[in-house]
Amino acid sequence: MRKTGFALFFGLLVLSIAAGGWAAEPAGKSPAKAEPPAWKTSSLAEETATVEAIDQTTRMVTLKGPKGNSVTFKAGEEVRNLAQVKVGDEVKFAYYESVAVRVLKAGEAFPAAGESSAMSRAKPGDKPAGVVAKEVTVGATITAIDKKAKTATLKGENGKSVTVTPLRPEKLDEVKVGDRLVITYTEAVAVKVEPAAKKK
Repeated sequence: MRKTGFALFFGLLVLSIAAGGWAAEPAGKSPAKAEPPAWKTSSLAEETATVEAIDQTTRMVTLKGPKGNSVTFKAGEEVRNLAQVKVGDEVKFAYYESVAVRVLKAGEAFPAAGESSAMSRAKPGDKPAGVVAKEVTVGATITAIDKKAKTATLKGENGKSVTVTPLRPEKLDEVKVGDRLVITYTEAVAVKVEPAAKKK
């Protein structure tokens, strides 16, 4: 996907889930009325699957989940050291996601919107492992608040608008139309393959 198109799509996605950031308590304690509101929410999910089948020639791998469900996929060339993977090996996944929302101070400029990513892979010869992380920052302005419907409409710097429903609608009492928000969305996925447990 072209970077510009991806940034636009991801920016709208971040705006649409920004309400999740209104579900958490303010990040840090500040003196009353000294700092604009700020919220952050995060989650971590972990799962383990077992290698049920693997074809080193075609790079097709079948994983079996803890509930017995199986999925087959082709491991791309970016998956280093596939030859080290054997049937019975465990594949551990961890997914982290966070959304931080901050109301800008009066006169404070929007920080530069941007997207950054990082990737780490296993060393040659080791069992496959890796981490992929992405962080996207966008700016938005509250253009409407409907407390009866418990929604807020946000307009991004790209001119696109989206209406969100905070998980805690009472947070709408802490913001007003015209407030400018900085929204930072972070996600990271970690994958690690471990040898099959030895049978006693």
